[in-house]
Amino acid sequence: MAPNSVAVTMEKPDNFSLLEINGSDPSSFPEKRKSISPKQFSWFLLLKAHRVVSCLSWLIASVKKRIAFSSKNINEEEDPKSRGKQMYRFIKACLVISIVALSIEIVAHYKKWNLDLINRPSWEVYGLVEWSYMAWLSFRSDYIAPLVITLSRFCTVLFLIQSLDRLVLCLGCFWIKYKKIEPKIKDDSLDLEEASSFPMVLVQIPMCNEREVYEQSIGAASQLDWPKDRILIQVLDDSDDPNLQLLIKEEVSVWAEKGVNIIYRHRLIRTGYKAGNLKSAMTCDYVKDYEFVTIFDADFTPNPDFLKKTIPHFKGNPELGLVQARWSFVNKDENLLTRLQNINLCFHFEVEQQVNGVFLNFFGFNGTAGVWRIKALEESGGWLERTTVEDMDIAVRAHLNGWKFIYLNDVEVTCELPESYEAYKKQQHRWHSGPMQLFRLCLPSIIKSKISVWKKANLIFLFFLLRKLILPFYSFTLFCIILPLTMFIPEAELPLWIICYVPIFISLLNILPSPKSFPFLVPYLLFENTMSITKFNAMISGLFQFGSAYEWVVTKKTGRSSESDLLAFAEKEEKLHRRNSESGLELLSKLKEQETNLAGQETVKKTLGGLMRPKNKKKTNMVFKKELGLAFLLLTAAARSFLSAHGLHFYFLLFQGLSFLVVGLDLIGEQIS
Repeated sequence: MAPNSVAVTMEKPDNFSLLEINGSDPSSFPEKRKSISPKQFSWFLLLKAHRVVSCLSWLIASVKKRIAFSSKNINEEEDPKSRGKQMYRFIKACLVISIVALSIEIVAHYKKWNLDLINRPSWEVYGLVEWSYMAWLSFRSDYIAPLVITLSRFCTVLFLIQSLDRLVLCLGCFWIKYKKIEPKIKDDSLDLEEASSFPMVLVQIPMCNEREVYEQSIGAASQLDWPKDRILIQVLDDSDDPNLQLLIKEEVSVWAEKGVNIIYRHRLIRTGYKAGNLKSAMTCDYVKDYEFVTIFDADFTPNPDFLKKTIPHFKGNPELGLVQARWSFVNKDENLLTRLQNINLCFHFEVEQQVNGVFLNFFGFNGTAGVWRIKALEESGGWLERTTVEDMDIAVRAHLNGWKFIYLNDVEVTCELPESYEAYKKQQHRWHSGPMQLFRLCLPSIIKSKISVWKKANLIFLFFLLRKLILPFYSFTLFCIILPLTMFIPEAELPLWIICYVPIFISLLNILPSPKSFPFLVPYLLFENTMSITKFNAMISGLFQFGSAYEWVVTKKTGRSSESDLLAFAEKEEKLHRRNSESGLELLSKLKEQETNLAGQETVKKTLGGLMRPKNKKKTNMVFKKELGLAFLLLTAAARSFLSAHGLHFYFLLFQGLSFLVVGLDLIGEQIS
């Protein structure tokens, strides 16, 4: 048996006591536990704090650098008045207010204040901060909350209407697939042995400073399978670079020497952008000899059988004014941005265009990869320069004049998607400001037209208001403004089905036409909300005729080749070799004469380098202030949601804020291949 132990307790030097403890009682001697010394713990905290500070310093430095770079580009290239200053100021005001509110809420959270403060008498409230918080709660419940609740309910109704429209479109597409409905050629096909039975077709390739893609677009159009004496290709060059003009002329002459009926046309007065270019080309005297005109943008490469698949639909159908083909994309898997664009455009062509074409005989012309009956263009007023969406403009006017449209989902023309967020943002701004311009101009004509009431309602409420105005309005207002505000106004908190369930269901419907994109469901949902600020800003500028509504920036191209182009690789190599050996010296002498007084040998070398397909340049990241401001607004709201333990609200705000942050720092368009 273990000996007894004696514990001595001394309270004072002259006062102590003895306590006898049985040594067999193990509970009297607890085991010694390992512990970290305070010094080690302090060093651990300092190390973590140093890492956090380093990350924040790097982030702040990156943002400052990109802001400086972005400001420099704006000063050099763009008018600052067209940058949407009012929108940016509004976002900054929301950000400042939310940060102040969050600071007060943090104090209230740790001091355990609650709504009972409103009912407390004033003498029980201590401190200026506590009194301010009580005043804020009272003002919020009386004035702000009712306004936010009303706006959120209004946006929710719009959201449900637009969701119902998407559901109806998908059901219509399922019905088309189930019944195997597709446009049929009414009469017999063309007599392939009799060239005179082929109608006269005019092919137009409008371009402006398209150095990267002019060669492949001209080559694809020149190889269309159609009798040479029944087709004319117009290369409508609006380039302002004399060297590039010379290169395009040389490309046209190469195909002309091969027997292709092709001409080069350059305007002396460049007005009206693409619409002005097409309008000018249609004034040529020889156009009266042609029955149809097909348009290809500079990055579109049709297959040789394109005309044989589209033109026969006009035969025996005199009311048909337009045949539209589908787009396909050679770079849809290039990066996350192109993958998300592919989801949207696949839904547009597979569902929207197909359903409207089958059930309404009307849809918006996509501006390229389509064939028009020239009579339909002339009777509808021709190309007008009044908006930046001349394709939608002519489609609406032709529809009001009784012309019908056909969409061919099985005829595809390859093209490129914008690979940088900067290019995609400018494209989307034009696509969403132009329809609002057109709506203002066309509304009186729609009301006075002789078409049926149903067609008028479809044009006004579905084609324009619901899909061009309501969609960007509720998407931006509901998910980017109201939702973060509800974190500071609990009375207006949105239910989970608005934040999570319905948006996911609608996103699933959008991804159905491109099933390989299912892994990108969540990024697609977040990115669509992120793009809502650009679309909302564009919609407002177009509706109220702000200066940025008339901006037209040519989408940057990279000149990527499709798989079908590889079949003609040997021919292109031979052509390029011949041009460099036989006509290259002549071209070099012309360029030297033109550049003697300007840039000399260096400019000539750069121009000759354009003969080869340009290599991808290293991407320079920019910063987008509106997206960055909303990122901090949403992340601030996420912090408030975390304090209140909102659950899914917190996760949505967190990831949506991170999505805005990634886009604001221009990280979404990075190359992955």
